[in-house]
Amino acid sequence: MFELLSTFFDGATRPDFEADLDEKRWVVLLSDRTSGELQGFSTLMLLEVEVEGEVIQAVFSGDTIVHRDFWGEAELASVWGRFVFSLTEFMPGRRLFWFLISKGYRTYKFLPVYFNSFYPRHDVPTPKFEAALMRALAERKYPGHYNPEKGILHFAGGKDRLVPDLAEVSESRLRDPHIRFFQERNPGYVNGDELVCLAELSAANLRPIAHRILARKSSGEEGS
Repeated sequence: MFELLSTFFDGATRPDFEADLDEKRWVVLLSDRTSGELQGFSTLMLLEVEVEGEVIQAVFSGDTIVHRDFWGEAELASVWGRFVFSLTEFMPGRRLFWFLISKGYRTYKFLPVYFNSFYPRHDVPTPKFEAALMRALAERKYPGHYNPEKGILHFAGGKDRLVPDLAEVSESRLRDPHIRFFQERNPGYVNGDELVCLAELSAANLRPIAHRILARKSSGEEGS
């Protein structure tokens, strides 16, 4: 897992990786069907906060990587999504959110691809409740590092960051309003700054493509 992670991020260290992994509750693993070699993974945990008198559960995505040879496939989204939505069975009456931090536009783009409503975004301001929820989650997970005015997590002394070829954004990609928004909102991403993001995990908030992916049958699903 660390070897795969290191191909995407400069400055990643084994102790930091293992400390991050130790706090997570679940790991989704993707392996090559032929060789059995690990080709992707996502680590997850649940956070609980209270905002405006409502107790909220949020799935926090930690390290999430898919080998470049498998970019464009939806296997991780399919397995991850079905697992996450299965959690709602154990929390009746409570809303579940996805708490995502992003230091690259590819991660941020998961939001407009799969969700109807998500924040922050280029075309509507973040509502008061969602802004308060993002702040509560960010300060719960990373106390002292969140700037609520900018919506950014900043880590003094730097943090692991995308390798140069993944950090670079072409002019053609900047024509996408979502990518342009990410670049403008989080200019420090090249140094490891993270944009704090949020989307409610509900069937009503999923776009049609997400419903199709969740309905897919997958062979060899494995989680630990």
